[in-house]
Amino acid sequence: MVSSATDTIAAIATPPGQGGVGIVRISGPQTPAIAEALLGCLPRPRRAEVHGFRAADATLIDEGLALYFAAPASFTGEHVLELHGHGGPVVMDLLLQRVLSLGARPARPGEFSERAYLHDKLDLAQAEAIADLIESGTAQAARAAVRSLQGDFSRRVEALIEALTRVRIYVEAAIDFPEEEIDFLADAALQQMLSALQADFSDTLARAQQGQLLRDGMTLVIAGRPNAGKSSLLNVLAGSETAIVTEIPGTTRDVLREHIQIDGLPLHIIDTAGLHASDDPVEQAGMQRTRAMLAQADRVLLVIDDQTGFTQADADILAELPAGVPHTRVFNKVDLSGRVAGLCSDAAHDAVAVSAQTAAGLDILRAHLKDCAGYSEQTDGGFSARRRHLEALQQASQLVTAGIQQLQQRRAGELLAEELRQAQQVLGEITGAVSSDDLLGRIFSSFCIGK
Repeated sequence: MVSSATDTIAAIATPPGQGGVGIVRISGPQTPAIAEALLGCLPRPRRAEVHGFRAADATLIDEGLALYFAAPASFTGEHVLELHGHGGPVVMDLLLQRVLSLGARPARPGEFSERAYLHDKLDLAQAEAIADLIESGTAQAARAAVRSLQGDFSRRVEALIEALTRVRIYVEAAIDFPEEEIDFLADAALQQMLSALQADFSDTLARAQQGQLLRDGMTLVIAGRPNAGKSSLLNVLAGSETAIVTEIPGTTRDVLREHIQIDGLPLHIIDTAGLHASDDPVEQAGMQRTRAMLAQADRVLLVIDDQTGFTQADADILAELPAGVPHTRVFNKVDLSGRVAGLCSDAAHDAVAVSAQTAAGLDILRAHLKDCAGYSEQTDGGFSARRRHLEALQQASQLVTAGIQQLQQRRAGELLAEELRQAQQVLGEITGAVSSDDLLGRIFSSFCIGK
């Protein structure tokens, strides 16, 4: 995955299509020579200058701003040139082809950010935050990504690594000097350090979980019997007539998707075909897709017609849910059944009574979904985090817990020190202090081209 240091790369850094301005970005050792051939001179570093962008025969391709950053004072740590021209796709392609003809090669997705990481301009968590900022779907997610880009998350991880190091030094010093005869279990200083370490892990994990929720959101699959009001619920949650609603059972025969947010929490809502016995091959295909969606759900909303109540057919649908997928029973049509909308306090399971027709109980359902996700609107100090970050933090925390158990059960300082060392190794994967080419390949290949 590591790029050759002799390569010069180039890409269009603005989205495809027509726009007022389009940018071609170049990075690498040949950048100054490309600038002189294309512009007739090398612009002064960090100064925006107006230049003509010329073809090989000196004809004008476009005219715009040229911005040059000399290494190492650039985003990538290499010589970088940005050409700001008019944002037409033909103009941008002509300009890129001219740059490529002068010795650059097309950049891979994320290769500019990868080079910034390889030249120690960013750590891995900060590089990922760039993509998270670009892809953020809510204002809260964007603010969290900016905090990660500024290094908030990385500093939390580094603080954990530093705390692990301090405990390791203390434990290993006691092992190396047995004449001190330290009783680890009775050592108040060690117990205090371990307690503080566990508390730091818990706080960082909680913030990372919030960050991961802000980034990835929660996938909700709406399931239930035909005509229970699944599509009506989708429409009222989305605030638009996404799904066709009729009194004819089985109207929805395919998967419908909507992306919404509740107080900054992204929700990916999937409406599915009603599950029931049918000989219709089209309905059977729709129900097969429903079952596939259930396997991908973070949570299932089982919509029940409150006029008939929970039936054996609803129980059969629950029996089809994959193991470990939580569900909420949504008793719909309370405007017809007469039930009071809101949480069903007498239910043995999570249940909310609503009316998709009148929107009664919908605020309570929204609050219930935030509670189920563990989401808090208080995101000050939060940061963007990915699933791999969360998994690394959880693994490192488990290693620390295992080390403490080894100490308590076996009085084994050596085993505690080893678990702490492994925890440090795992945390190093978050910022890239410990990484593999395969990990870098998977991360940067998900970036957009030109970033």
